[in-house]
Amino acid sequence: VQLVESGGGLVQPGGSLRLSCAASGFTFGSYDMSWFRQAPGKDREFVALITWSGRTYYADSVKGRSTISRENAKNTAFLQMDGLKPEDTAIYYCSARQDYSGADYSTAGRYPYWGQGTQVTVSS
Repeated sequence: VQLVESGGGLVQPGGSLRLSCAASGFTFGSYDMSWFRQAPGKDREFVALITWSGRTYYADSVKGRSTISRENAKNTAFLQMDGLKPEDTAIYYCSARQDYSGADYSTAGRYPYWGQGTQVTVSS
């Protein structure tokens, strides 16, 4: 299993970024795909989930500013982030799990597969 994130970078407040997560080594369409983030000195926190069936869930901190999506034909998940704020600065990680219960989707420990992360910095 391999997850590779891309699309991070430096952006000004109010700007946008689109993160991508390229997956391989498993049946992508059968897995929930999530994004988490970790800022310096803080715990890793849930950002967004798109289930294997296409349902989406968001952390309150990004709701209305972010959109998670997936393209099963290309084994890729995306996170579109708009209206970025300095507090969005973090390393963003893609994660995957095969769980049809939907339980504990915001808990990092429920995801066995992780990417290496991509840095997002929001600063003027």
